[in-house]
Amino acid sequence: MFSRLREDIDNILHKDPAARNRLEVFLCYPGLHAVWWHRLAHVFWGYGCITLARFISHLGRLLTGVEIHPAAKVGRRVFIDHGMGVVIGETAEIHDDCTIYQGVTLGGTSLNEGKRHPTLESGVVVGAGAQVLGPFTVGANAKIGSNAVVTKAVPAGATAVGNPARIVVKDSPAQATDRPPTPMPSREEFAAYGLSKNGDDPLIKAIHGLIEQAIAQQQRIEHLEGQLSDGKQGATLPGKDCEELKALNKLVDD
Repeated sequence: MFSRLREDIDNILHKDPAARNRLEVFLCYPGLHAVWWHRLAHVFWGYGCITLARFISHLGRLLTGVEIHPAAKVGRRVFIDHGMGVVIGETAEIHDDCTIYQGVTLGGTSLNEGKRHPTLESGVVVGAGAQVLGPFTVGANAKIGSNAVVTKAVPAGATAVGNPARIVVKDSPAQATDRPPTPMPSREEFAAYGLSKNGDDPLIKAIHGLIEQAIAQQQRIEHLEGQLSDGKQGATLPGKDCEELKALNKLVDD
C-alpha cells in the first residue's frame, strides 16, 4: 500500500513543475486525495457495501471537489491536476498514467444500464473543461484539448479539439502500434492540458488551401490586367491584394 502511495506522489513530482517535495504533494494536492478516497470507496463497492461506498465517495467529493463514482475503475499513476469540478461516472475506466485536469466530465449519454461512460487507455491527457461523453474508447497516448466535447472514439496517439471534437494529430498505424505507452514520459514529451505543438489541424489545412487558391487567382488576375494595360508578356509584381492574402495566410498559423 505504501509503495502505491509513494508511486502516486512521485508521479505528481514528475508531471507538475509546481510540486517541490513529497510532503507538499501529500498535504496540498486534492486530486491525489480524491484518488485515495476513491480507492477506499471502490474496495467497499467490491464487497457489496453500496451505501457505505457511496457515502465515502461523497465525503471525498466534499473534501476535494472531485466526484468519482465508487464503481469507476481507476488505474495506477492517474494524476488529477487541480481537480475541482472533475466528474467521473460509474462505468468509466481510466487506465494507467492518465492525466486529467480541472472541470473534466467523463459522462454518459444513455439512461440504460450497462456501459455508459468512456474508457481512457494508458497515457491519455484530458485538458481542462473537456467533456468526454459516451461508452467509447480514447486510445493510448491520445490527448483531449481543453473545453473539447468528445462524443466518439479517439484513435491512439491522436489529439481531439473543438466542439464537436475533431482529430488534429494522428500517428501513422505503425507508430501507434510500435510505440508503447511510457509510464514516465519526459516533461518535453508531456502535453499539458492536451495541447500539441504544430498540430496538423484539418480545418487549418483547409483554410490554408483556400487562401493559396485565392492568391493564385489574384496573381492570375494581375497578370492578365498587366497584359491588357501594357500589351506586354510576363507576370507583373504582386499587388496589394495579393500581399494582404499572404499576410492572412500567416495570421491563420498565429
